Amino acid sequence: MDFIKPATKADPKLAEAWKNKSGRDLTEPELLAMPDSEYMNEKQIEFFRTRLQAQKDDLLSNAGETTEHLREDTSIVPDPADRATIEEEHALELRTRDRERKLLKKIAQSIARLDSGEYGYCDETGEPIGLARLLARPTATLSLEAQQRRELKQKMFGD
Repeated sequence: MDFIKPATKADPKLAEAWKNKSGRDLTEPELLAMPDSEYMNEKQIEFFRTRLQAQKDDLLSNAGETTEHLREDTSIVPDPADRATIEEEHALELRTRDRERKLLKKIAQSIARLDSGEYGYCDETGEPIGLARLLARPTATLSLEAQQRRELKQKMFGD
């Protein structure tokens, strides 16, 4: 037996709310309720620019805290076990910051793509990436299908 899934209708209030708000004031549900014909309009671009800039500011703030934290913990600890624990914590923190450094580079590239008008479109196919994917991963450069194809090729043939 086939069950027909009813089409989900957007809340009428959400569907019209974006018209009276600036891009930075939009919520995720309001953004998702926008019609497909409005994909990557000025308000969506402003929304993602604000989101990327906030993420960048947060990462830069964390980097400053790490530097301060590493300076504070440079005292000599006589117990080898305590010293090893502190060193392991520092190594973990530095690995985390290295990942964040790479993310900062991707954020800068995404902001440049916003400026050039390429943001939101797949590098391989040129098709829209989709709002849901961009909300989940604002630095995405590939559509979900293109990313899956790339990961499958990497799995089959290696890097």
